[in-house]
This record gives sequence, structure tokens and C-alpha cells, in this order.
Amino acid sequence: PARVEAPVQVAAPFQPDQIRLTFTPFITGLDQPVFVTHAGDGSGRLFVVERRGLIWAYADGAPTTQSFLDIRDRINSGGQEQGLLGLAFDPQFAQSGAFFVNYTNKQGNTTLSRFPILANDPNVAQAASEQILLTIDQPASNHNGGMLAFGPDGMLYMGTGDGGAADDRYGNGQNPATLLGKMLRL
Repeated sequence: PARVEAPVQVAAPFQPDQIRLTFTPFITGLDQPVFVTHAGDGSGRLFVVERRGLIWAYADGAPTTQSFLDIRDRINSGGQEQGLLGLAFDPQFAQSGAFFVNYTNKQGNTTLSRFPILANDPNVAQAASEQILLTIDQPASNHNGGMLAFGPDGMLYMGTGDGGAADDRYGNGQNPATLLGKMLRL
């Protein structure tokens, strides 16, 4: 039997001048949004973190009637690198209703907290039921890190920032005796 070779297909050269992109905003009216994520619960909702201490839930591009979480009374959002900086939903959020946030508190220190949602409304968190898990003193008002994410190992990862100033002035990045300048696995 004769073997038939498939013809080799050559891709057309990339022509960036032929590409036309358009952008259409689907969420507007936010004040200093820093992060967008989902809960992984199949609801299709998006959650937008505002640095000033609010999290909004959006379903089909429309916000819920009230904020998902409002902790403005606990937040120091002065400067450009402080405020509510991170959000991660428990990998079992659909069952647990728990999520985690990273923010700078009124004293300017990094705070990692856990919150539950209301039992009868998955679009509202119980701000009064905050469980503070970790507080890290910050020597300056910048370089606060803030990102939170669950890894494939089920652990919560947290970027702490190096403690501020410029060029890691306090030497925290290479100092194993401090939690600053680290990626923590919790």
C-alpha cells in the first residue's frame, strides 16, 4: 500500500497592522479597583476588589444591590499602596462560604482575615464575623504586597511585600527572621 503524506500547511505570516481590537467596558463606576476574580462556585459571578475597602459581586455584568463586603472602617487606604489589596475564595467556597482578604489596617499593618458569607444570601459577607489570622507590622506605607491565591496544593499563598521605602531598605527580602518580603504558604 502506498503511503500518502498530508500536505504541510504553512501559517500566514503575522501581520499586526491587520489586527483591529475594540474594547467595551462591561463594569463601570468603580473607585480604584485592584483585583477581579470569581468564587469557583459555578455561579458565574465576578468579584471586584476596591482598594478603599469594598468588594462588589457582579452577575451578568450588573452589581448586586449592596456591596459583597464593606470593611472601609478597618482600612488604611492612604498612599497608593495601602488598602484592601487581595481576595481569595476557599477552594470549597460552595460548601464553606469562606473567603480571605489581605488589607492594611488603620495602623498601616498587613492583615490577613477570613470572612463567611450570610447563610441566606451568598451575595453578602458577614463583615462582623471577621477572623483575623495574621497581622504583620509594616515599617513604611508602601511595598505592602497583597496578592492572595490558593495553589494546586490547596494552600493559601500570600505576597507580603518587603516593608517599604526603596530598594528593600530594611533588608527584609533576604532576612529569614521576618515575614516581610516573602511569599507565604499557609
